[in-house]
Amino acid sequence: MSQSMFSTWAISLGAAESPVSPDQLSNTELVALCQQRLRPERAMFAELLRRYQSHVDKLLYHLAPDWPDRADLAQEVWIRVYRNMRRLNDPAKFKGWLGRITTNLFYDELRRRKRNRAPLSLDAPLNLEDGSIDWDVPAPDPGPVDAMMTQEFYDHLRQAIADLPDVFRTTIVLREIQGLSYEEIADITGVSLGTVKSRIARARQRLQSDLQPYLGG
Repeated sequence: MSQSMFSTWAISLGAAESPVSPDQLSNTELVALCQQRLRPERAMFAELLRRYQSHVDKLLYHLAPDWPDRADLAQEVWIRVYRNMRRLNDPAKFKGWLGRITTNLFYDELRRRKRNRAPLSLDAPLNLEDGSIDWDVPAPDPGPVDAMMTQEFYDHLRQAIADLPDVFRTTIVLREIQGLSYEEIADITGVSLGTVKSRIARARQRLQSDLQPYLGG
C-alpha cells in the first residue's frame, strides 16, 4: 500500500511544471525519491545528507571518541548509502538503516585496525558517480546531545563512555545510542547473547558509578 502511495506521489510530482524543492519534502518522501533512480539525484541526495549527517557524526563520535579520522568514516558511510539506496525496502525506516550501515562500517574498521591495517583516508568533497557534493564536516564535538544535557554533565558522560574498555564502550553505544536489540548486537559483534547482556550490564554499572556525583545519589 505504501509503495503505491509513493508511486502516485512521484507521478504527480513529475507532472508538475515546477519541481518541488528538496527541502520542502518530508523525510520519507525525500528517501523515496532518492530510491527512484539507479543512483540518487544529486540535489535530493545532498538534502538527505544535510538532514542526517549529524546522526552519523554523533553515532561515530560515541563509538570511536579517540579516532581522529571519524570524518573519513562518515564519508564512507554516505558513499555506501549512495550506492545501496534501492536496497532499503521501507523509506520510513531510513534512519535505522543508516545507523546499521554506520555501526557495521565502524566494526569492519575496528577489525581491520586490530589486524594492523592502515585505515583508508578519504578526501572531501564527497565524490559520486555523477559529480561531487561539497559538505561541511562538523567539529569533533557533537552538537545535538548538548541540547539534551547540561554541558557539565555531558562532558563527564562523554569522558565516562570514552574511558570504558573497548568492548564495553562499543556494546553500550550500540544499545543505548543506536538502539539495537541484544540479538542485533550479538550478530554485529560476533559474541553470544549472554556476553552481550553481561557487557551491557557491566558498562551501565561502571557509568552509573562514574556519574554518581551528577545523578543526585
